[in-house]
Amino acid sequence: MPPNFALSTHWNAFHHTAGERLVEEIVSTTGLTRLELGYDLTVDLVPGVAKMVEQKVVQVDSVHNFCPVPTGAPQGHPELFVLASRDTCVREGAVRHTTNTILFAAEIGARVVVCHAGNVEMRSYTRKLIQLAKDGKQYSPRYERVKTKLLLKRERKVPPYLEYLEAGIEALLPELERSKVTIAFENLPTWEAVPTEMEIYALCQRINSPHVRAWYDIGHGQIRQNLGLIAQKHWINKLAPMLAGFHVHDVNPPGQDHLMPPDGKVDFAALASVIPPETLKVLEPAPGTPPQLIRAAIEHLNVAWASVDSPPLPAAPPNLPPGTP
Repeated sequence: MPPNFALSTHWNAFHHTAGERLVEEIVSTTGLTRLELGYDLTVDLVPGVAKMVEQKVVQVDSVHNFCPVPTGAPQGHPELFVLASRDTCVREGAVRHTTNTILFAAEIGARVVVCHAGNVEMRSYTRKLIQLAKDGKQYSPRYERVKTKLLLKRERKVPPYLEYLEAGIEALLPELERSKVTIAFENLPTWEAVPTEMEIYALCQRINSPHVRAWYDIGHGQIRQNLGLIAQKHWINKLAPMLAGFHVHDVNPPGQDHLMPPDGKVDFAALASVIPPETLKVLEPAPGTPPQLIRAAIEHLNVAWASVDSPPLPAAPPNLPPGTP
């Protein structure tokens, strides 16, 4: 049986002022009834979304930190605050606002909060690598020099950031345990980001809590693979026991992501053997992507991942309320 997919509300939250209409658009145009509430979901949209969840029109599987958008923030962003920051005030803000997201996730029935942990403060060598690859210079001596600088400088600078991250997780653990919510740290496309695949693997082993997991973004992993930084299939397989879920989107090399498959170059069929069946799978198209491309992506992935069993559906089949188009 092919997997069931959720859709990130980042796809359409930007043009809605009522949560009911946001949900209705997703259900009526894509056929999906599972959601990840995105980091740009405003407080004004929450009552309508909650109403649709209560009516079993949809279920919310995951929430992307920070959600809903914190009061006073100019706009939603996953790195308004980060746990792995050198700034004490930023770290304290990250704990406070992540706690709010955990509480909201529990209220809305979500089991996972997806989180960006932060970045090592250094020059963006990843951006330079992407530009060199675009210019056809990926196999040049200059590319190798930039890549070596990236690896060495990050390795030298990263230790305190990992300590800050672990301290932040320890501060969140009591609320995670009370709420029965899992926090899952996402791999990002840049090598400057924290944590890397190896770092989240070691962190999950060290903390050894069912409430702390990895979240694997296939598009971001593909960019890292395109740049010669990781082997994506290897890391999905190695992280499988500690994965809470996936963001699913396609990539045109070297770094154009958030496309819907099969519009990029990700070999999704090759990943089928390492996709854990019990993990969440969230489609993450760019905002405003035509719905027919999302439907085509579902068809493509259903074929590519036909051997991946589905997680359980809601107890009652969802139905739109009377009068919904």
